[in-house]
Amino acid sequence: MDQTGITTETPKSPWGSVAPAAPSCSLAEVMSEQLARQLDEENNSFPALSETGSELLTADEAADTTSDLMLAQMLQMQFDREFDDQLRREEKKFNGDSKVSISFENYRKVHPYEDSDSSEDEVDWQDTRDDPYRAEKPQTTPRKGFTGKGKNITTKHDEVTCGRKNTARMDNFAPEVHVGDGLGMDLKLSNQVFNSLKQHCYSEQRRSARLHEKKEHSTAEQAVDPRTRLLMYKMVNAGVLENINGCISTGKESVVFHANGGSLEEQPVPDEVVLKVFKTTLNEFKNRDRYIKDDYRFKDRFSKLNPRKIIRLWAEKEMHNLARMKKAEIPCPEVVLLKKHILVLSFIGKDHVPAPKLKDAMLGSEDMKDAYYQVLQMMQKLYQECNLVHADLSEYNILWHEGKVWLIDVSQSVEPTHPHGLEFLFRDCRNVATFFQKRGVSEALSVYELFNTVSGLNVPVGAEDEAEFMAEIVALEKRNEDHVQRRGKKTFPVATEDGGPPPLKPDTDD
Repeated sequence: MDQTGITTETPKSPWGSVAPAAPSCSLAEVMSEQLARQLDEENNSFPALSETGSELLTADEAADTTSDLMLAQMLQMQFDREFDDQLRREEKKFNGDSKVSISFENYRKVHPYEDSDSSEDEVDWQDTRDDPYRAEKPQTTPRKGFTGKGKNITTKHDEVTCGRKNTARMDNFAPEVHVGDGLGMDLKLSNQVFNSLKQHCYSEQRRSARLHEKKEHSTAEQAVDPRTRLLMYKMVNAGVLENINGCISTGKESVVFHANGGSLEEQPVPDEVVLKVFKTTLNEFKNRDRYIKDDYRFKDRFSKLNPRKIIRLWAEKEMHNLARMKKAEIPCPEVVLLKKHILVLSFIGKDHVPAPKLKDAMLGSEDMKDAYYQVLQMMQKLYQECNLVHADLSEYNILWHEGKVWLIDVSQSVEPTHPHGLEFLFRDCRNVATFFQKRGVSEALSVYELFNTVSGLNVPVGAEDEAEFMAEIVALEKRNEDHVQRRGKKTFPVATEDGGPPPLKPDTDD
């Protein structure tokens, strides 16, 4: 085959056309003296400036710009000037036409004497520390204790000097104490006045801090502290409560809130419940320990040094007392849940309206007579079957609902073996007898007869002298206390099973 007609084709590059390579110089050409001279001339030649009127930098100016540090300082100075200009405009805008102005001098980058080359740097007295209207602070006394010579000696105990120093020291008081411009008025305070003011400011600071801490960590009237509020939120989030509606009652020991019930694990919660939040302050009920420290159920756990633990024991005490009363079929609220110092109880009332107290109930003569016999029977059951004394029984702690009387507020209830149990019972009998006798119940027994009927002790009434009767009661309490201490057991049998609410998980946090 004749291959003479076949021409060789240059293969195409996939990256496009390739520029032809520059012709290479031989080593002889590179080393030639003529080429070296030509390259040297090209490197030493400067291009002509295109702009007319431009001048080359002098040698001195070029030397200044060769240092990076110098350039950085020049740029920083320019930035500081611009910042000060902006700060000056902000200061004028802030002060306006006010006679009392505020200076931003401490925030400036460049001081006035350093910034004198600018035409806008005419600084008035507001931009300096030299305020002609500002009162001069008193000069400090040297270490030697006096100034001057001869008859003109002024010691550090000088009345005028001390007065001005005391006035200047008032600036160190707390910010909330308004001391005014004492220096401007040339006020002179004696040491006695200054010390009184200083002590007063210190006392006010401590009182303010104490009140703030007390407000944050205590349950006050119709209000709860953050810890209690968190517990209530947790109950709502856990589904135990649907919502909390508001406060329905307040007392010396607790605040009662109305709520809608949800569900507790598999046990349903009543549709309407109340949250009894025991107050963590002891101001209104300072003698709580009288009811709890001698109760054998809580004697070992009583701690007078920790009020929060006392409040929890107080709530637990009411839970156990209500459980005993429920077991004896005494009308009372049913315990749903106990969480620290919050007790969830069934609601006695209907449609968010609580049942009225016995003192507020509008009852006829027959209903009042029926209520008296119910209270009498309830007191006998409470003493004989539940082995409890209410210790605060009155028309304020008895509700009237659906034709029946209901007992509430049994957190202070104690057993008859309590050192003051019979005294509490006598006080309850006096409150009940007095109330029903004033309401016109002719069948109401006297205080002494009611006490013997409820307790079954048959204390001789005699001439019905209260002092003699109380002496007999105190003697019985003393004998009973000696018997308990000697035998190590209680005079009256006590049920060991209270049948309380469902067990709770231990809660160790405060």
